Amino acid sequence: MVAKRLDGFRLNKDHSTLLPAQIRLVHLALAMGGFAIGTTEFAAMSLLPYFASDLRITEPAAGHVISAYACGVVVGAPVIALLAAKWSRRVLLIWLMATFGVANVLTALAPTYGWMLTFRFLSGIPHGAYFGVATLVAASLVPAGYRAQAVGRVLMGLTIATVLGVPAATWMGQALGWRFGFASVGLLALLTVALVWLFVPVDKPEPGAGVLRELGALKRRQVWLTLATGAIGFGGMFAVYAYLSSTLMAVTGVAPSIVPIVLCVFGVGMTVGTFASGWAADRALMPTIGGILLCSAVSLALFPIAAGNIYAVTAVVFLIGCGGGLGTALQTRLMDVADDAQTLAAALNHSAFNVANAIGPWLAGLAIAHGYGWTSTGWVGSALAAGGLIMWAISLVDDRWQFRFARLHPGLQ
Repeated sequence: MVAKRLDGFRLNKDHSTLLPAQIRLVHLALAMGGFAIGTTEFAAMSLLPYFASDLRITEPAAGHVISAYACGVVVGAPVIALLAAKWSRRVLLIWLMATFGVANVLTALAPTYGWMLTFRFLSGIPHGAYFGVATLVAASLVPAGYRAQAVGRVLMGLTIATVLGVPAATWMGQALGWRFGFASVGLLALLTVALVWLFVPVDKPEPGAGVLRELGALKRRQVWLTLATGAIGFGGMFAVYAYLSSTLMAVTGVAPSIVPIVLCVFGVGMTVGTFASGWAADRALMPTIGGILLCSAVSLALFPIAAGNIYAVTAVVFLIGCGGGLGTALQTRLMDVADDAQTLAAALNHSAFNVANAIGPWLAGLAIAHGYGWTSTGWVGSALAAGGLIMWAISLVDDRWQFRFARLHPGLQ
């Protein structure tokens, strides 16, 4: 039986119950979208030298293309969540992935740097809203005690993309040209549209849904504290990942051919972390978040120590990748604290992650520029993870204070 929803998503009577095999197909369809998004997000970094050369721009200028995508995510997630609050979530998922696919095909056809920036910005707009809505739909099909695992299955598409999709798109870009790397993502998006149309049950918009109700999420301290935990704490992982290739070649002294293998290990770590965090979060959500942040702070601090040895640094990179499981736990936490403003809160989670994606590499870049060396990214990352842990602690204390206040003053709630 499908448990009664906590977030207001309701299935039609024909789909009030789904067999376990049917639920797995829904999760697979939603994860395919995550695979497509993860492939283009990370492959853009590996294809950067190729489209920079073809468009006759410097690599630093080409890096703005990646920033344009992140800006699209930050802007698009809340805007779409508000404007489409009254839409059927199934219909919204189809339109989001169709738009994402078209934007990636247009990226592949971009004639100039300016158009490339525009199309990458447009590609990022559906990102946060898709993950936000997809995780809500995935969680709506399972009992409350399995929500985090359902969320993890959707986000697993993104982590598996770092292991399989990114190397495949990179190889395609190297062998056939960078445009084919982006065009292939368009095909993945088309496949996702078909799978969502086939397997995701038809739903009706929630009665009373609208902009004002979604904006209600912004009035809740716990929503902001959860978003801040991700925006700061996740920055540590990105601080190291952004400069990992350069560190491996300059400090560890490996050949360029070894770098993709270590990056693949990072992706395996993210996949393992996402799977494990889903299981743990369904049993003890807040301790799981705190535990992930603590482990991330420790593993990131080990990075400068391990960087001189390929075996040690590979093991540490795996542990850093495991910190990617934070996304699953925080997404589930937002379901608990957003009350009836689920869509906006879930979408903003991915805006927060992209803020982390901007903060982490920026601070790490400052450390490198000031002469602290490539390995200083680990210390920066550890500090950011510790900052996320502080935000988590504040959230935990505030949560307990609110609970005690509600018991002492029930009439004021």
